[in-house]
Amino acid sequence: MALSKKLSEKITDAKVYDVVRTPVVTEKSTIANELGKYVFQVAINATKDEVKSSIEQIFGVNVTKVNTIKYDGKVKRFRGKIGQRPAFKKAIVTLKEGQAIDLTSGV
Repeated sequence: MALSKKLSEKITDAKVYDVVRTPVVTEKSTIANELGKYVFQVAINATKDEVKSSIEQIFGVNVTKVNTIKYDGKVKRFRGKIGQRPAFKKAIVTLKEGQAIDLTSGV
């Protein structure tokens, strides 16, 4: 507990929005919202503690668990030219029971 308290004090308001980029709104993530799990695209170098403290500061909720998934960029071809999709990181955030985040309204 002491580590996350110190970490939340270190993260400034500007860094909070650098860590959490966008919510991921898909059919699968919408179903997970009913279970208290929310999916966000986060900075590729963000740690679980940074994601937890950022979500708590932005939305004013208590986060119990953070799972992260890192996706490497795929190499794709288009008309014979090689390109690459960007790499990204997703975080699945579980909230304390009874709490919710309204992703449809502006922050």
